[in-house]
Amino acid sequence: METSIIIETIVKVVIVLAVFSALAGFTTYIERKVLAFMQRRLGPTNVGPYGLLQIAADGIKLFTKEDFIPANANKPIFMIAPIITAATAFISMSAIPFLPEFEMFGYVIRPIISDINVGVLFVLSVGGVGLYGPLLAGMASANKWALLGGARTAIQLLSYEVVSGLSLLAPLMMVGSLSLIDINNYQSGGVSDWIVWYQPLAFILFVIAGFAETNRTPFDLLEHEAELVAGYATEYSGMRWGMFFIGEYAALFTIAFLTALIFLGGFNDMWFIPGGLAIILKVMALIFFFLWTRAAWPHVRPDQLMWLCWKILMPLAVLNILVTGFVMMF
Repeated sequence: METSIIIETIVKVVIVLAVFSALAGFTTYIERKVLAFMQRRLGPTNVGPYGLLQIAADGIKLFTKEDFIPANANKPIFMIAPIITAATAFISMSAIPFLPEFEMFGYVIRPIISDINVGVLFVLSVGGVGLYGPLLAGMASANKWALLGGARTAIQLLSYEVVSGLSLLAPLMMVGSLSLIDINNYQSGGVSDWIVWYQPLAFILFVIAGFAETNRTPFDLLEHEAELVAGYATEYSGMRWGMFFIGEYAALFTIAFLTALIFLGGFNDMWFIPGGLAIILKVMALIFFFLWTRAAWPHVRPDQLMWLCWKILMPLAVLNILVTGFVMMF
């Protein structure tokens, strides 16, 4: 029995790594297509039909590009930093139930690597460790632009982790559990049971914090090309650079799945749509929203980012917790 569990877990880990690594590449293609459509310019068109082979071309370029390390860089930390970003992004996925249970050849499959009773806490804490990737990369590169990008990493990700954690407290108080399966089952009564209707402010705060934690525009200060060349990743090339962005896109999918599971009914059936398809549609809609925002909104300055976090979002998150607690008491 234990052997079968070990084999099942290994298979799930391989599938998650393969699927989301591939999705990271495919999402870069979709992002370029969406941005090209919204900004009236050409996206990938020349490599393969509709530019689809551009993904393979990008992959070949990343694997074959010269991989250099600056002379004055701290070499061990310089090499480890991209691994931290990619590894933490995938490890945090291990507590996420991606789909509802289903049966295959008489065997019940649970699409979650490890169903732990503190799933939300695990995902947020492991995702938070990911900030050490860009931070260490910036500090180890011996480059002033990379160092500035690393410093921005610390202030941006630490600040918005506070907002992200506080925004989830109110929904968790309602459910009374930190398990993502329990949170999903709490909304099993249909669309009217979705937590977003009872906690709209928490939903908005969590999504805004998600932009900052995944380094998405307008909160992409870590690598703001107009100011910092390429921020913490200035000195990286080839697959080391690629690992940062595989990690970022994996974190984007993690935030999208968390939002769907906690606020939008998770993988429960939605009207006539089966649960497995429902959560995929919700995640795709959220990913499109992240892409649309990049096309429609300008960057913000670091002082504007901090002002929004500490003077607007955090007080609102605390107020939401107090109001929720007051309502639950009476």
